[in-house]
Amino acid sequence: MATVALAVTDGMLPFELSLACEVFGADMTGSAASWYRLSVCGPDAVRVGRFRLEPDQGLDHLRRADTVIVPGWADVDADPPAELVDAVRAAHDAGARVVSLCTGAFVLAAAGLLDGRRATTHWAHTQELARRHPRVTVDPAVLYVDDGSVLTSAGKAAAMDLCLHLVRLDHGSSVANTLARRLVVPPHRDGGQAQFVTTPVPAPDNHPLAELFPWVARRLDHPLTVEDMARRARMSSRNLSRHFRTVTGTTPLQWLLTQRIRHAQELLETTDDTLDAIAANTGMGTATTLRRHFNRTVGVPPDTYRRTFRPHRPAPDGSRVPLSPFPGGDLGPLP
Repeated sequence: MATVALAVTDGMLPFELSLACEVFGADMTGSAASWYRLSVCGPDAVRVGRFRLEPDQGLDHLRRADTVIVPGWADVDADPPAELVDAVRAAHDAGARVVSLCTGAFVLAAAGLLDGRRATTHWAHTQELARRHPRVTVDPAVLYVDDGSVLTSAGKAAAMDLCLHLVRLDHGSSVANTLARRLVVPPHRDGGQAQFVTTPVPAPDNHPLAELFPWVARRLDHPLTVEDMARRARMSSRNLSRHFRTVTGTTPLQWLLTQRIRHAQELLETTDDTLDAIAANTGMGTATTLRRHFNRTVGVPPDTYRRTFRPHRPAPDGSRVPLSPFPGGDLGPLP
């Protein structure tokens, strides 16, 4: 029986902690030949949000676990406790698979476990993770990253995706799907699927692109080139690219495409416009081009995205009926 240890101290997020307990502490009798032996490890009693938690074991127990899970860390501006960082590092050195959920990635990064690796965290904190830990390749777009012995997830619901991914690795798709149905969650969203978030324009500031961003946003339905943007910003194309890298972390054309996709998401969520109309309004020309870029960037086709984020549709009698909240439709009957 594989052992899973949750590493907890004061300042953990209760949602991710509870989620991991639901998955790895589930009663899967009759569905899996063996299941995990779950323990909660921490220093004495800890405060998790509004809750007081009594750990089963001390942090030194992490070294004896097959898998160590670090839930979300609430205050990403504060350094995680040294005893937690040391215990997580020791567990990995002892051969444990180490997993972070949401902002738990900051604990793994502090332990040096993400150096030279690709990782992710909640989209709102990816820039801070990259800034504080430059040796980590932070991917802000994906649901989770499986780098073998070290795995990281994006925020909230993506933590469930990673937990089910671990179950799938350990017990197969059938068991993972059975558990997903019991939890009433999507049975499988691939880690490479994009986080369903918009990429915000950087806050207004005194940087050289502050006036360019809103100008572009008002003209997304126009054909725009790097030269057009450089001319508007009164700089050379080379300088424009350099400033874009500094301010946004990407190239002018990639940033422009992201803004077009962001606007397409808004139109899919809030209008009944056809894909051809949305393609025209976002400067992508045709529905075919929109589908190609949208699918590659967001991870699902525009039609699927619209069904997911438009919670109701007209019924034949004119009433409103709910749509499935997940890509792919109904989760199927509960066992």
